[in-house]
Amino acid sequence: MPDLAVTLGRLRLQNPVLVASGTFGYAREMEGAVDFAKLGGVIPKTVTHQPRKGNPPPRTVETPSGMLNAIGLDNDGIDHFIKHHLPYLRTLPTGIIANIAAETVEQFVEMAAKIGKEPGLAGLELNLSCPNVSGGLDFASDPMLTRQIVADVRRVCPLPIVAKLTPNVTDIVPIAQAAADAGADAVSLVNTFVGMAIDWRTRKPILGNVTGGLSGPAIRPLALRLVWRVAGSVRIPIIGIGGITTLDDVMDFLVAGASAIQIGTANFFDPSVSVRLADQLQATCAELGVGSVSEIVGTLKAL
Repeated sequence: MPDLAVTLGRLRLQNPVLVASGTFGYAREMEGAVDFAKLGGVIPKTVTHQPRKGNPPPRTVETPSGMLNAIGLDNDGIDHFIKHHLPYLRTLPTGIIANIAAETVEQFVEMAAKIGKEPGLAGLELNLSCPNVSGGLDFASDPMLTRQIVADVRRVCPLPIVAKLTPNVTDIVPIAQAAADAGADAVSLVNTFVGMAIDWRTRKPILGNVTGGLSGPAIRPLALRLVWRVAGSVRIPIIGIGGITTLDDVMDFLVAGASAIQIGTANFFDPSVSVRLADQLQATCAELGVGSVSEIVGTLKAL
């Protein structure tokens, strides 16, 4: 059978299918529906320096071919994650990539140093791009800040580093390049697009936070373009994210230049989708006659 293993800098995964942070809880919630051994990796819900209550409700609203969410990184903080969630996560037969967000560069560094001392993690994803938290957008919209955070985290944390970037910028390429220059092992492209929903009858926004992050199939063509742009300009592995629900979607991202992918919104309506796509990818690679999935990556033919 074709080899599905992928190498993203120092991060090696048994296959390129991961589940995205914020859509899979802390994995325990999915244990009855998912065979974790068939996944390339699990990225649990983002944790922050201190506990966060998140944004006021309503926090989600369905949109055509997508979903707006304004959760606001509701979580119990990094110490709670290490004490209560990590012991379970490290028992799973797949790669666990922790995900952290912070309000300052110093918080990123402190959290990375703390989590880097813990056994059982395959990597660390830096959420530089959540559009619903004050200050979060600024990090991934500024190449200098992105470079500083990645470089400082790399110095204190031995884990492979993945920088998760926002699409809400004029040009994502310089930001991805900054992450690469600072030593990131890979970049995750992309987080959600900022949007809003309105109830015209009441003349009020539907979300309690007014705006939220748009995800789901509606953003797939936009995310695919950004993966292709970065893949053509920056020499760093890419993890593609954005409305992936079918094997065709997975193949599109791989051909565009992503070495791995994350399943996000689809987990909400089909918790078993990630396992099914991993199985289908194995079969498709066999049909194509390739020895490894890496042979597909970046094979888009220019017109």
